[in-house]
Amino acid sequence: MNLRTTRTRLAVVAVTGMLALSACGGDGDTTEPSAGESTDSSEPSESSAPAETGDGVLTFGSLLPETGSLAFLGPPEFAGVDLAVQEINEAGGVNGEDVVHVRGDSGDADSGIAPAETDELLAAGSDVIVGAASSGVSLTVIDAIQAAGVVMFSPANTSTAFDEPPYDSPDLYFRTAPSDILQGAVMANLLIEDGRSNVAILARQDAYGETLAEQVAMNLENAGSSVATTVFYGENAQSFDSQVDEIAAAGGDSLVLIGFEETATIVPQLITAGAGPQDIPTYFVDGNTADYSEGGSTPLPAGVLEGTKGTIPGADTGGEFQERLLGLNPDLDSFAYAAESYDTVIVSALAAVAAGADDGESVGAAIVDVTIGGEKCTTFADCVALLDDGADIDYDGVSGPIELGELGSPTAASIGIYEYKADNTIEAVDYISGQI
Repeated sequence: MNLRTTRTRLAVVAVTGMLALSACGGDGDTTEPSAGESTDSSEPSESSAPAETGDGVLTFGSLLPETGSLAFLGPPEFAGVDLAVQEINEAGGVNGEDVVHVRGDSGDADSGIAPAETDELLAAGSDVIVGAASSGVSLTVIDAIQAAGVVMFSPANTSTAFDEPPYDSPDLYFRTAPSDILQGAVMANLLIEDGRSNVAILARQDAYGETLAEQVAMNLENAGSSVATTVFYGENAQSFDSQVDEIAAAGGDSLVLIGFEETATIVPQLITAGAGPQDIPTYFVDGNTADYSEGGSTPLPAGVLEGTKGTIPGADTGGEFQERLLGLNPDLDSFAYAAESYDTVIVSALAAVAAGADDGESVGAAIVDVTIGGEKCTTFADCVALLDDGADIDYDGVSGPIELGELGSPTAASIGIYEYKADNTIEAVDYISGQI
């Protein structure tokens, strides 16, 4: 299938209006201490200006999924962080010192390991914590991270909760992924374009699933389409029989399945009930648009997903960026959220340069400013050169324009639309850019 890139401004109007579309056209070789080891191994160079505050070394702690239901997102996200750290240090580091990366495992909401891992990352001197990927996991640690005066910068959180009370004021939380307001709007528009007018929704009952289901339903109904039923299942559910039966009985002309790795269990049950992807056109979202091929971590029989579509936030990163990632981890078979992870690190490092300091409070105060309003630049080295010349910068990243708003969330972003091939792997077929 030929890739069709659409540069579209998507107007997301909550409640009052329908979508307005106007189309025109694993591990790297970076040396990393474990989460409990000391990271301040060198004194600031005498030839460089010392940071005004902080310990002189910008330390990134990554709280990303090595285990759990989103573990398939871990390798590309870690690779994005590793690549950014490598390129920053090759360009001279931040304020005269190399930046440091300390790894932690976020697990998932079921494992509950994130708070303990966060404590280790904070003890290791992290100034910026990259993560978590899961919105639900982030909500379990955000207060502790901010109370420590450390930046929390997620590459993959999409829940609207981070822009609502008690987090609806400028703080130390940021993200490079757009909120589900945009993904919900794009999904609804995709369904409408495909002629789906009576949509069933099956979603996990957590901060992620509930929000995205609500956004999809709201945008469908605002556009005059119907929602046949919305069915939730518990995030710790061991059986999905009753929910699958309810979906099969709803009579929808399509199904949006909002889940994580449990999707590999739900799909066979849907097939048995006569409501599988070959019976009812099915749509996935970023949490489950994964590799279900024979070589994937949760394989499904070949052909069962052929034609199924999914949405993943992120721009078309192109082959060059992916080649750089593969240079660090040649085993990567997915690039989901790699660009967003890379950009969280680059933006944070640029903020530290702009602030002349590496502590979380100083970095956080400068993050929004380096993504808006100044002279455009697209690499760490080029942006630093502009900052050294006294310029105000506007970093546009590999994940898109970024353009962070006052609350630390993107105000402009892209959503990729993917389609499954016969071997249950995905390929990109379109990209939709929009404003929130």
